Amino acid sequence: MISHATPNIARLLTGLCLSLCLLWTQLLADDYVLAMLEKIRQRYGEEAYQNINRLNEVFSQIAGASEMTKVGMVNDFTNQHVLFVDDSTLWGKEDYWASPLETFGKGAGDCEDFSIAKYTLLKKLGVSQDKLRLTYVRARMPSGFIRPHMVLAYYSNPSSDPLILDNLNFELLPASKRSDLSPVFSFNDKGLFVANNPNMRAGSPANISKWRDVLTRMRQDGLE
Repeated sequence: MISHATPNIARLLTGLCLSLCLLWTQLLADDYVLAMLEKIRQRYGEEAYQNINRLNEVFSQIAGASEMTKVGMVNDFTNQHVLFVDDSTLWGKEDYWASPLETFGKGAGDCEDFSIAKYTLLKKLGVSQDKLRLTYVRARMPSGFIRPHMVLAYYSNPSSDPLILDNLNFELLPASKRSDLSPVFSFNDKGLFVANNPNMRAGSPANISKWRDVLTRMRQDGLE
């Protein structure tokens, strides 16, 4: 009797643990979004708050969804709610990496800001940072001009062809279909990686001063 019951109990406990993990992830994600929305209201005003308020609804809808759904919806939401504006116009600086609070508060940003916002939201939704790489690339524009650019790459597993979350091309495509992009290097919270090998570390992300600055501002805002 016990031998037959034990597997059932194990399955029940496993299912319960998974449910609790999903619930905990959703609660943390909801807390993050609500805190960010309130700070946007305080710092940027009611109009900015209303422009981005749907983020709370989106998070509630996808907290328990598949990773692919999360990746797609975060990419779409950010691309739809953030207007591309260069740093010199938006911040009066040649190169400024904004926190998600600043990006969504302003409703604007450049490629680094889009990518950092997507990276942060996906982490808050429970996607492992091991699957995410902020990736510097050289982007070939339709005119043939080559420009520095940043995208977010999502790896479903370490050897997969990553999906590219981009603000130039809104379509979620694997890197193999983005011949217009040439990777230079990538990074996340854990490491700095060589161009074409997300598993080969090339140093510490702490070496990237602008990334350190973003993390410092996020900590100061209580939104790391």
